[in-house]
Amino acid sequence: MNVERAPVPDTEGDGRRRLRHGEPAEVEGEAFAVAQALIHSRQNVSPKRLVEPGPSAEQLHALLSMAAAAPDHGRLTPWRFIVVPAAQRHRLAEVFALALIDRDPGATQEQIGAAQEKAHRAPLLLIAVARLGRREPDTPTLERMVSMGAAIQNMLLGAHAMGFGAGLTSGQAMASPRMHSLCGLEEGEAAVCCVNVGTVVRRKASAGLRPLPSLFVSELGGGANGRVQ
Repeated sequence: MNVERAPVPDTEGDGRRRLRHGEPAEVEGEAFAVAQALIHSRQNVSPKRLVEPGPSAEQLHALLSMAAAAPDHGRLTPWRFIVVPAAQRHRLAEVFALALIDRDPGATQEQIGAAQEKAHRAPLLLIAVARLGRREPDTPTLERMVSMGAAIQNMLLGAHAMGFGAGLTSGQAMASPRMHSLCGLEEGEAAVCCVNVGTVVRRKASAGLRPLPSLFVSELGGGANGRVQ
């Protein structure tokens, strides 16, 4: 899939302002401008580049309150977050290591150490848990996952607005029985990913390449496969 960086505006022969491929459309309004700048400047930051200080207790509460603003059909709150404080990181590190050994009994000490180290990086680490068991109203699983994704994105944007870096990490260990036990998961719950937040020690030069809307938007009943140009 071809992607482009957002280039500068351009004009064409009729004098009207045009948008080159990939440039976010301009819409009037201060609130929109702030939201657009926030969304387009956010980067996924590897936990290896996150250091202290992390969010304070008040800032964490604010981030979780932002998660609570996600779309939630039926008000099920089909997700929850588990904070892993520094004093408990060794337990998560052990799960990462043992889950690796379960998958690969021949794992080297270096590989095991690398797995353990992942639990000790970002100042703030939360485990995101999807709640997919039967409840009333029985909202479809995919709809619940959309709600969870929105909750996580709200937190990522909130952390970015606070001046922190944030990123998601996952892996095969998330689905292991050991992670299930560590998180005290109930029937129908699944550990999906880790949310990592902290101060960025080294930032990427740009937010990276993103797909053009024309690559993922179509119009029902449109010609040429309904692709919107």
